[in-house]
Amino acid sequence: MNREAADPEKLKTAMDKSMNLVRSEMGDAEFRRFSELIHSEFGIKMPPSKKVLLQSRFQKRLRALGLASYKDYCDYVFSAEGREQERSHLIDVVTTNTTHFFREPKHWDIMNNIVLPELWKRGIGRNGALRIWSAGCSSGEEPYTLGMVLHEWADTHQGFDFGVLATDISQKILAEAQRAVYTMDKVEDVPMPFKKKYMLKSKDKRLVKMDAKLRNKVSFQRLNFMHDFKLPHKQDIIFCRNVVIYFDRPTQEVLFQKFCNNLQLGGYLFIGHSESLSGMPLPIRQVAPTVFQRV
Repeated sequence: MNREAADPEKLKTAMDKSMNLVRSEMGDAEFRRFSELIHSEFGIKMPPSKKVLLQSRFQKRLRALGLASYKDYCDYVFSAEGREQERSHLIDVVTTNTTHFFREPKHWDIMNNIVLPELWKRGIGRNGALRIWSAGCSSGEEPYTLGMVLHEWADTHQGFDFGVLATDISQKILAEAQRAVYTMDKVEDVPMPFKKKYMLKSKDKRLVKMDAKLRNKVSFQRLNFMHDFKLPHKQDIIFCRNVVIYFDRPTQEVLFQKFCNNLQLGGYLFIGHSESLSGMPLPIRQVAPTVFQRV
């Protein structure tokens, strides 16, 4: 079979373009436009110290689109087509998805020893399903952990029912969470009895998939915290951990007020151990470190 020989001039031009892109830098004007967009659209603060990081992360998108400079990419992002086609990719590039199963173990002790017994005593979970929201669910480890914990509670409390709502801004990471497939190293922190009960091994034993009884209890939905939102039902428990650390303080306060508006009276809010609600005028009381109750 004859093959057309590569055009040396075209090859050289492509290589030169790629090399120039690697060496090029983002201008201050472009960075300011990106920074303002990222803050207004996604709530994420992007100070000048993040310019090199943002530049590095954008390189892959420039290459994918065949663009020669950050100015070209900036013009595209702010164009009508870019607003429609590129902004979903932009949030995937900007956000960091770091999570794992049974993260922050003390929270699970508080769930089992304080929160669930108190809600059960009030009839929540038997007079209608307990509603729990994993806000900023990333690749699914948190909502599936919640599913395992609540399934275990249901096994010892007849009539208990629940549903987990899992939301994230990234459509790409939500698709990964819905697949519910993880490498063995990702499930190291899951207790062995839970692995046997809630996970299915692949034939080569390098991957596991969440069992259907767990997946059926978790629903996924895209949600941008910066939009005005009202969930169809108020939640009994909200987990939003290590998400707002990327937001400035005024944005955090607005967001936590939105959470309180979507939380039942007497419901519980869990935040990350690196986060603080100190000084925020919110209708909550602290019941444990990083755990609050709606009042």
